[in-house]
Amino acid sequence: MTQKDTCTPRFITALYIIAKTWKQPKCQLTEEWIKKMWYIYTIKYYSAIKRNEIMASAATWMDLEIIMKLESKRQTSCAITYMWNLKKGYNELLCRRESDS
Repeated sequence: MTQKDTCTPRFITALYIIAKTWKQPKCQLTEEWIKKMWYIYTIKYYSAIKRNEIMASAATWMDLEIIMKLESKRQTSCAITYMWNLKKGYNELLCRRESDS
C-alpha cells in the first residue's frame, strides 16, 4: 500500500508534464482569424497603393458594399411592419421602410 501511495502522484505528475509538452492540435480562435484576415486585407491594400492599383481595390470595396446593402435589404424585407394592438383592436405601424413612403 505504501508503494502505491507514493507512485500514483509521481505517475500523475509525469503524465501531466508529458501532456503539457505535446503539440496539441488547436482550433484557431475567432479573434485570431479576424486579426489574420485584417492583416491580409491591409497588406493587399498597401501593395495596391504601391502599384497604383487603387481603382481595382475601390471596385472590390464597392462590390462588398453592394453585397452588404443587398443583405440588409433582405433582412428588412422580412421584418414585421405591423403589430396587432390588442387593447385598441387595430394594426399599428411599427416601422416604415423606404419603399413604403
